[in-house]
Amino acid sequence: MTNDRRLIEDFIPIREISVEAAREKSIRKGHISTLHLWWARRPLVAARAAVFASLVAAPPSSQKRTALSKIMIDLCKWEAGKDTINKAKNQILEAQRERLNLPSNTPLNQVPPPKVLDMFSGGGAIPLEALRLGCETYAIELNPVAHIIELCTLVYPQKYGKELASEVEKWGNWVIEKVREEIGDLYPAIENDKWRLEDKEKAEESDVQLNLFSQNPSTNKNSKSKNLTPVAYLWTRTVKCPNPACGAAVPLVRQTWLCKKSKKYVALKLIPNHETKQVEFEVVEAATEKALGFDPAAGSSRGNSTCRHCGTTIPSKPYIQDQGKAGKIGNQLMAIVCTTSGEQGKTYLSGTAYNKYNPDEEIVINRLDKLVKQIGINTPDEPVKVWSGVFNAPLYGLDKFEKLFTSRQLLSLMTFVKWVRLAHQEMLQEEYNEELAKAISTYLAIMCDKQAMFNCSLARWFNHREGICPVFSNQALPMVWDFIEGNPLSSSSGSWESAQQYIGEVLLADYNEKNHTAQLQRSSATSMPIESESLDAVITDPPYFDSVPYADLSDFFYVWLKRSIGHLYPEHFSSQLTPKKNEAIMEPSRHGGDKKKAAQAYQEMMHKAFCEASRVLKPNGMMVVVYAHKTTSGWSTLIDSLRRAGFTITEAWPLDTESAGRLRAIDSAALASSIFLVSRKRTEAKIGDYAMDVRPELAEIVRDRVKTLMAEGVTGADLVIACIGAGLRAYTQYDRVELPNGDELDANSFLDEVQKEVLEAVLTDVLLCDKKGVSAVDKPTQYYILGRYEYGEAIVEFDEANTLARGVGVELDSAGGLTDGKIALLKKTKNQVQLRDYSERGASDDLGIQKTEKQQTFNVKSQVIGTAPTLIDILHRLLWLAENKPQEIQNFLNLAQPDATQLRLVAQALAGRALTPEAGATEVANSNRTKEQQQIDTLLASWKRVVEDNLFTKSK
Repeated sequence: MTNDRRLIEDFIPIREISVEAAREKSIRKGHISTLHLWWARRPLVAARAAVFASLVAAPPSSQKRTALSKIMIDLCKWEAGKDTINKAKNQILEAQRERLNLPSNTPLNQVPPPKVLDMFSGGGAIPLEALRLGCETYAIELNPVAHIIELCTLVYPQKYGKELASEVEKWGNWVIEKVREEIGDLYPAIENDKWRLEDKEKAEESDVQLNLFSQNPSTNKNSKSKNLTPVAYLWTRTVKCPNPACGAAVPLVRQTWLCKKSKKYVALKLIPNHETKQVEFEVVEAATEKALGFDPAAGSSRGNSTCRHCGTTIPSKPYIQDQGKAGKIGNQLMAIVCTTSGEQGKTYLSGTAYNKYNPDEEIVINRLDKLVKQIGINTPDEPVKVWSGVFNAPLYGLDKFEKLFTSRQLLSLMTFVKWVRLAHQEMLQEEYNEELAKAISTYLAIMCDKQAMFNCSLARWFNHREGICPVFSNQALPMVWDFIEGNPLSSSSGSWESAQQYIGEVLLADYNEKNHTAQLQRSSATSMPIESESLDAVITDPPYFDSVPYADLSDFFYVWLKRSIGHLYPEHFSSQLTPKKNEAIMEPSRHGGDKKKAAQAYQEMMHKAFCEASRVLKPNGMMVVVYAHKTTSGWSTLIDSLRRAGFTITEAWPLDTESAGRLRAIDSAALASSIFLVSRKRTEAKIGDYAMDVRPELAEIVRDRVKTLMAEGVTGADLVIACIGAGLRAYTQYDRVELPNGDELDANSFLDEVQKEVLEAVLTDVLLCDKKGVSAVDKPTQYYILGRYEYGEAIVEFDEANTLARGVGVELDSAGGLTDGKIALLKKTKNQVQLRDYSERGASDDLGIQKTEKQQTFNVKSQVIGTAPTLIDILHRLLWLAENKPQEIQNFLNLAQPDATQLRLVAQALAGRALTPEAGATEVANSNRTKEQQQIDTLLASWKRVVEDNLFTKSK
């Protein structure tokens, strides 16, 4: 180890940085996330914090710590200006000058900048911030799509400066004009007079007034000469009804909402036409949802649908899947979404009434065939992987990427590909520098990728915002039954113009001044072309076990980049799809479905990668690993890989990287934080004795960290995970840790031990007592307190809840476990559990009473007659009686005979502000208190009268 202690090993203002990191998620203008999608990208301010704190020395005094903390808070804001960034650069160089033992009067511009590597660089957030802070930056990434994104983030902007933006705009305009000339007729405007006439005729025929102007009643009167511009087309997939007596076309539409805003409810009403055997669509608008007169959400469910003509139920499996594989799923236009020049709002037209504005399918297919022959590039016929829960579209016949798009979408995208390639040729003819022409063309290709995201049959209509929700709204390609087709030639969301605007704003951002570029390598992190012991820091965000299938997801973009710029980067686009053999991910399908082999392969790959990190780091180098797996069980592979590679974890900091609007501990118990694991290279090989060396140090680290993080406002699951991370120092400083019998303590077992220590420390703090006081509280009650502390009222994955149970020492799912019986402490549904409160359990007469021969049911392990009930059972029954039958409290307490002191400790712990989600200002904290906490507040306020006086009556 080294005495060169860094700021990240001493203190960082996690509360303030977390606020900024969460806020950044809502920032769009100029953010690199708007350049091109990449999954699980860390916020820039969090990356900046990690880089700065890893390279600046720890302050020698509390006064300097306070000053440095203020500097870091100013630095870690999205709006941090040049002066703030330059000041941080100087501080990094000053620390570097001292580390290199250079004379103190050496000018900072003569100090070699620190060398920083991100070995899993992905979307480029960490390398970008290292560049901004003046570091010599290295980025390693295996995935070719991510590599292209990094070129456009870490190389081209720094090489050409903000002037690049004007060149990209110029050629983007050139491309869109050429495309508009070629396929503009595919997206015809709807003439206003003809629109009014057709609307009138439709109304006369059906005797139903379709108020197509009601989106903007005040402006339609003045719109006589203005055309409607289609910006999106809403489709539904259809199958033939399997009823032989029917045979109608059945729309598989999931829901028909078009707009769902206050005082503006627009939806499509489905009307079966028994003559044509088709379902027709009528646009209906009302001021309230109820006034629509029908339920727009009453469509298909998980692909299962109902024939609107005969009522036959049509199952997704096997009928619709079989129809899809046979190529017999059709598409039907439901609505056209339009805008009017100079006016706000959207106008919705019925797809039935205005289907003539949709080009003939056969004509489109013929034009597509001619285009493919003309340019000599085929449509993307690469296979789409079948992956349950991730890629289920192939189950319905969409087994090639070209099948994810309609014919018009394919023709549009292939036309963009054609003109992007021709733009590059035109630049060379105009004698552009070859590298500059390549750079501009790469941004144009990224615009094509954006078109593919928004102009795909897996995109959806976002009725709350009246816009297109592109593919990858989550990390999957699920089947979509009612999809939206954007108009790439319009100026609305998903268009070429919109994509060009987003990219232009990124290129004009402050961080894109002409500067030195990052050194990129597309290679595996297990074998890096970097000199040994040459780097000052490795700061990386590795793949998390089985969380994100990056390579498979990025194939969606790979097939389009290969067609648009693959000829400019033949070294990256020579294979059919992205390379997967050397991708570090736990994916059983690559190992014959064997999860154990997949986990071993991931562990071995991570171990090799961390060994490479150790090789390229200087002896006093810093390693920071960003980790965001939400359960402790997912840590063991990473931890063991780090330890075996010769690293000691010295610190762990939680930073909240989720959006500010995220409602934590309400809908799910997903961990809010990314944990920054800070580590150093071990300088000597040694064996640790668990009982004599590791356990005592672990207890000290955990007690200190619980106290420190609670003071910083870190609570719940974040606190537990962060403390576990810090506790790893006691284990990872040794090559091997031995138990008293000489056996090696593996990472899984140690994580269990760390968790027990952390939970005990948390309980002593929450219960406001010592370890002896904690041990006096029964295990199920301990579990309930910790469960409320970590998860609140959230629904939790069983594996996560069970990890906590093992730490406490209780069983969840066995006979007599905490999920067993009518008055169980937890409710289990499939593979999820949720704690039950007093209102769900307290009505039971058995709850909290000692078991006798006549009482055969209880909520925990079978008890010997006379064994005392759990404190949480007594408290829940007491709370219920206080609310519903207060007259029975005295009799209940005489039967239960609880220890009043312990019972009050439990009540106070569950009422504690630390257990209130997002506790802050008093009024906010009060509004977030659960019903159980409010009832406990009432009980504690009258504790002596309700509990103590009644409890001691009998003894007197």
